Amino acid sequence: MKGHCSFLAVFALLALASILGTSAYDPSPLQDTCVAINDPKTGIFVNGKFRKDPKFVTADDFFFSGLNIPRDTSNPVGSVVTPVNVDQIPGLNTMGISLVRIDYAPYAGLNPPHTHPRATEILVVLEGTLYVGFVTSNPDNRLVSKVLYPGDVFVFPIGLIHFQQNVGKTNAVAFASLSSQNPGVITIPNAVFGSNPPINPDVLTRAFQLDNNVVKYLQSRFGWKNN
Repeated sequence: MKGHCSFLAVFALLALASILGTSAYDPSPLQDTCVAINDPKTGIFVNGKFRKDPKFVTADDFFFSGLNIPRDTSNPVGSVVTPVNVDQIPGLNTMGISLVRIDYAPYAGLNPPHTHPRATEILVVLEGTLYVGFVTSNPDNRLVSKVLYPGDVFVFPIGLIHFQQNVGKTNAVAFASLSSQNPGVITIPNAVFGSNPPINPDVLTRAFQLDNNVVKYLQSRFGWKNN
């Protein structure tokens, strides 16, 4: 009887984990539109946003312009990410998809190692040559990488650390689609060395096996915002 109860407890725990895991992803829409608005007085709260009354939905709720415009990449990493998610297109609410344009400066413009906690990403190169890759989870931490050319497509699995770097002599441009209306992004160097407030240097000294002064220097370097 004791073993039977233990089995039921484990089964119940696994079932609960499955339910919670399913709810962690964008929900499927149960109506034609669920346009997000910022006014709580005129909408119903759905999936992190207030929903506009469908009677007042317009074409502009599903529209964004300007992804054809090159961005200024004169920043410390030499890249700019232009997002098109639910914050830019309210009609994406509950649609489970978003888009970004990424501009890379010549000679090593970099979209630094980062993760998207809520989305898988599929990237297509329009211009230039990119070295891209992702790292598998513990314990292997295996690097899966490739050099991409215009027209090439590469997929970054959900939650894994990944990057892109321009290895050409000209500007590079890529577009990527993500499987969430709000995929989120965690840029690893910024999160670790540029957190607010800063992580205790003793923690990072031991974690990265670095001198304490090196850690403090890195913390002083990463106090800037990046996409």
